[in-house]
Amino acid sequence: MKHFFTLILSIVLVASCNKQVNQNSHNSTTSSAKPKLVVGIVIDQMRYDYLTRFKHRYGNGGFNRLLNDGFNLKNGHLNYTPTYTAVGHASAYTGTTPENHGIMGNDWYHKYEQKSVYCVDDKDYKTVGSDTKQGEKSPHRMVTNTIGDQLHLAQNMNGKVIGLSLKDRGAILPAGHSANAAYWYDTKKGKFITSTYYMNELPKWVKEFNDSGIAEKYVNETWNTYYDISTYTSSTSDDNKYEEKFKTEDAPVFPHDLKKIKKKEGFNLLKNTPQGNSILTDLALATIDNEKMGQGEYIDLLAVSYSATDGIGHKFAPNSIEVEDTYIRMDLEIEKLLNHLDKTVGKGNYTVFLTADHAVTENPNYLKDNKLPAGFRSSKKINDHIKDIAKDKFGEKKLIEYVQNNNIFLSEKHLKKEKLNRAFVAQTIADELVKHKKVYKTVTSRTLETTYFTEGLLALVQKGFNQKYSGDIVFIYTPSILSDGYDKKGGTTHGSPYSYDTHIPMLFYGAGINKGGSHEYNPVTNIAPTICALLEIEFTNGNSGNVVSEIIK
Repeated sequence: MKHFFTLILSIVLVASCNKQVNQNSHNSTTSSAKPKLVVGIVIDQMRYDYLTRFKHRYGNGGFNRLLNDGFNLKNGHLNYTPTYTAVGHASAYTGTTPENHGIMGNDWYHKYEQKSVYCVDDKDYKTVGSDTKQGEKSPHRMVTNTIGDQLHLAQNMNGKVIGLSLKDRGAILPAGHSANAAYWYDTKKGKFITSTYYMNELPKWVKEFNDSGIAEKYVNETWNTYYDISTYTSSTSDDNKYEEKFKTEDAPVFPHDLKKIKKKEGFNLLKNTPQGNSILTDLALATIDNEKMGQGEYIDLLAVSYSATDGIGHKFAPNSIEVEDTYIRMDLEIEKLLNHLDKTVGKGNYTVFLTADHAVTENPNYLKDNKLPAGFRSSKKINDHIKDIAKDKFGEKKLIEYVQNNNIFLSEKHLKKEKLNRAFVAQTIADELVKHKKVYKTVTSRTLETTYFTEGLLALVQKGFNQKYSGDIVFIYTPSILSDGYDKKGGTTHGSPYSYDTHIPMLFYGAGINKGGSHEYNPVTNIAPTICALLEIEFTNGNSGNVVSEIIK
């Protein structure tokens, strides 16, 4: 009898242990399960400090939800230059930099085609959704794969990958080559369009979205501050010389009468107001609902790029009340999107990453007035100076074929004509150009091809250098030196390798993501391999980033 009770007790204990093991195993699987939907959010021109500077103005459901319940890479940077929109989107989604993915800027000089090209222009395709040429686009100049491309390959081309943005490049490049769709905003018609690269006709739901009059509604609103204007203490005064005003306004001050401004600026106005972010959120929600994103058998990816933040930042600069108000409202857009994902896909069933394509500097006049180094330069005068160097040293201005994006292209024709050595000419011009008071560094293609830079500005130049597409000389201006146009009209821009242009948010949230944060340096190229690791798929084919393993459960 004693042995019988011992046997029964052993069976009970074993069963109990097995039940506990199974429960623990199930819980572990649930907490680290792959998501049904990945949502990539890029906020155009968002500096990292907008997360901290305006944190007290945000609610609990948007940025602070991502910060409190997700993983925050606080020292995230673009690891290349130039820091432009197209390059930022391509780098985040391909996991590599221009030296590999081939997107050299928004526009760049193509030395073999001997003309300036736009990153997504493609005359082989036609506009779908309007009668303009704004849909003649494709991702053909990006030579490597994106997260979405790899996700398609991993799932035998199943699952949906869709890109959305007001900007064509913001929709097309993140979505990748094999995307099911990409939609962007036709600034002439006030409608979302696409290209025959993706489809020959807009889906019924996109047509209905366009026909709803939603764009017309937004451009006829008034943009006033969300809170009482006296509470905007993180910004400069409303009326100042550092901001550019709308065409119909006497001063860059609230309220902004969009209906009146629209008479001059048309539907393009949405790209310079928070309403542009609102209409994109509306489109994102409609996409999730109508395409059943994250609600099928396969993993889907939705790439959402908010562009209006860039237009507003360029016009009003980082310390304006307009920028502060835009991010207060952007917080509400993020909350709206997350809440909709909770309802449709379900909490724990989706993963979000949020980043920016670049940051931005302050208006140089603002810096100068506060005794900080900054200034302005004339691109024409710099270009003339470069040609004068060529004339002085080699007797021929035409040795300089083109200058764009701080790249100097030498003329093959005139090098041969004058029987000059390319490397010698390039080095001579570089050595002279660096003497200019507004030029900080110069480097030749020969140096970039034969020397490996591990840190500093030239390391960023090297990752933005592509042997096939870059110039013979690359130069960098001194910090916070902008075109003299910003001296006269106000506003600001980006494009440099300095931290004010490279320091961006990198947030991860949702299925499979740990809570926490890190102050370690992380380049934007770490996003793609981290997401690929989470999804357990192959890395993008040009990947040069690393998995941030502490993010993944």
